[in-house]
Amino acid sequence: MTSTSSTSRPVRPGAVNPRRPHATATDAVEPAVLALRRFRVIFNAVRTHFQQVEKRTGTGAAQLRALSVLREQPGIRLSELAQAMDVHQSTASNLVKTLLERELIAALQNGTDRRVRHLHLLPAGTRILQRMRGPYIGVLPQALGTLPPQTLLRLNADLDVLIAAMHTDDTAAMTPLANQL
Repeated sequence: MTSTSSTSRPVRPGAVNPRRPHATATDAVEPAVLALRRFRVIFNAVRTHFQQVEKRTGTGAAQLRALSVLREQPGIRLSELAQAMDVHQSTASNLVKTLLERELIAALQNGTDRRVRHLHLLPAGTRILQRMRGPYIGVLPQALGTLPPQTLLRLNADLDVLIAAMHTDDTAAMTPLANQL
């Protein structure tokens, strides 16, 4: 076992260390293993965030995000909510159905077109948002938003190569991570 300092806990050679997240020449671990470890760190951080959100608010992360969008844009339509959350309209519809059943939001019909419903946050929804002091977008999207454009271009290109190597399609791209983990 090796250690980064006399006061820190031991770290296995090649292990992802938050104080030293990148591999050094002394790490005798294959690059694919190091990449896998980094994905594990990311997935664990996302899963931990989702668990904390649920514990603090009693609401899932995707529902919390929908509530925050409704607070920011009162009266938006379902299609606009889906666009704001970057999810399929059917996913947004399922979120809205649950939020309506829980009486956290209201869907009101305005104007002559009775099919169009405008979504509004109810006081119970506001109370849930107050339990969690944001960001409501999630830890991964927030972190990605802080990266420079060139880093995001490289990351997207490299992830496209990984997705192709996995021989998978991108149908899950419009499904919230909260629904996938």
